[in-house]
Amino acid sequence: MSDKKLVVVGLLGSTLDQGASPGRWSHWRPTVSLCQHEDLLIHRLELLHSKKYAALARTVMADICQVSPETEVVLHCVDFEDPWALEEVYGGLLDFARRYDFRPEQEDYLVHITTGTHIAQICLFLLAEARYLPAKLIQTSPPSSEDAGKPGSYTIIDLDLSKYDRIASRFRREQHEGLSYLKLGIDTRNQAYNLLVERIEQVALSSRDPILLIGPTGSGKSQLAQRIYELKKSRRQLAGDLVIVNCATMRGESAMITLFGHVKGAFAGAIDERAGLLRRADGGLLFMDDIAELGSEEQAMLLRAIEDRRFYPVGADQETRSEFQLIAAADRDLTGEGQSGQFRGDLLARINLWTFRLPSLKERPEDIEPNLTYELEQCARTMNLNIRIADAAREKFLNFATSPEATWPGNFRDFGAAIRRMATLARDGEIGVSGVESEIERLRQTWGPLEPEATAAVPHVSRQQESLSVRVLGPEKAAELDDFDRVQLDEVLRVCQDAPTISEAGRRLFSVSRSKKKVANDADRLRKYLARFGLEWRDVRRGEPVAVESGA
Repeated sequence: MSDKKLVVVGLLGSTLDQGASPGRWSHWRPTVSLCQHEDLLIHRLELLHSKKYAALARTVMADICQVSPETEVVLHCVDFEDPWALEEVYGGLLDFARRYDFRPEQEDYLVHITTGTHIAQICLFLLAEARYLPAKLIQTSPPSSEDAGKPGSYTIIDLDLSKYDRIASRFRREQHEGLSYLKLGIDTRNQAYNLLVERIEQVALSSRDPILLIGPTGSGKSQLAQRIYELKKSRRQLAGDLVIVNCATMRGESAMITLFGHVKGAFAGAIDERAGLLRRADGGLLFMDDIAELGSEEQAMLLRAIEDRRFYPVGADQETRSEFQLIAAADRDLTGEGQSGQFRGDLLARINLWTFRLPSLKERPEDIEPNLTYELEQCARTMNLNIRIADAAREKFLNFATSPEATWPGNFRDFGAAIRRMATLARDGEIGVSGVESEIERLRQTWGPLEPEATAAVPHVSRQQESLSVRVLGPEKAAELDDFDRVQLDEVLRVCQDAPTISEAGRRLFSVSRSKKKVANDADRLRKYLARFGLEWRDVRRGEPVAVESGA
């Protein structure tokens, strides 16, 4: 400890600190013993107690005066009707912390967490961690049987995690491993996509709410769902299986039976009971691909199964229960279909809590090269060959793959198939220029001639036709942006369009830096950023009414 005065904040132990009887010195009393350590000089003890134990608090104060005359004891009545009520106890202790005149430049503080209910100890820990109590923790322990009559021992705990580099680096390493796992170990270079995967990882490990993946065919929705399941299971968040449903292949009564199962005798030919896919997903993850193709009746039953975890199998009089997490996928935005009634609006509202839009391959030109390396490694593994590509062949393929001519309508499925064909036809396991030229010609014939607009001006932006910066600024202005600015602006615009107000958008975008400011004017910071591109808040709202806030 430093040369400053030492102050301890602690709760009276209504059981352990009992000292009303003549034999009160015959047992260990943590609050009194705290002041008996020769190497721990406590100048002041702020002793918190309830009104019910005011007499015991005065007794403890008198006893401390005997064993440690240099310790000043100050009593504080902090009354809890129920010392096990988390909200009540936390509120009472928080009020004390806010009223107390802490002087850290003159005094060092410890919080005694040995006494009080477990709820009170947890609350003291949280208040110290949040720095409402600018203190370290001190925990005391009774003496061993051989040291009976002595004050026992104590341990001081510093909650400044910045001092625990190994712990912090372990958490960072685990997060990096999780992100890398979701990206198949591919070192992706597209900033927007990396931010997207980071957000998916955070939601996947923090929530069991439904997740909706939107993206074109072949953009990796099924693969990502598989990876989310494996990541959650590795963290022991799921115990059940991954159950995959392709809604596009199910129609009519067979869809109901496949999803929800049936009881014996439910219809002619129902000789035995059948557990549906929802029941098989109990305790695990249900992935529903092409959920937009699901029939209206199935949508209604699915909604109830998500909300209540219960549903009726076909022909059943009793409900079946299934606890599963849902990941749904669609190849298009369902908002319009929800508004037109083609997709149930109430189901969309339920599964739309966490929606992630996976970009097409053409929106990620920076990632084509690392994906080429990944696909070659996959081919080498599955074909049990050392597959490589000559430098000239690699350059020729990358030039084509990132050009406006390469439309990649099947996205990563088309891309992976192209690499596999070249690897299969490679002589001695090396893909040469001739092999690349042959594959390029095959792709040209498969895709057909380019549409006129695909070869129009602004080639830099042609690879980003679906980006928000193009939509808001227009192709010509967007073409004037550096890649760095465009990627950053796309992410800012996405947050703006998802947030109801400019202040909420600012809070999301500046959530880290705002905590370091005494006054956080997030809306003003966001306005200034948008003004750099000649934009105002109303420009990013897609024509929707802008919410007006006082002081925003």
